[in-house]
Amino acid sequence: MRNMVNKDQVAGLAKQVKGSVKQAAGKATGNRQTQAEGMADKVAGKVQKAYGDVKDKVKKAL
Repeated sequence: MRNMVNKDQVAGLAKQVKGSVKQAAGKATGNRQTQAEGMADKVAGKVQKAYGDVKDKVKKAL
């Protein structure tokens, strides 16, 4: 059986990466709004990935 990732896991990871880049850009330029938006994207990505992880575990349990 292959270990497949679902779309929520992938989207969550992508959002985390986007957030990290945005946060770093905000920090480098001194733009607090961009930095805050990056932090928010990272948190949203972590939540979405966690949802995907739970969904995957439930699917495997059934």
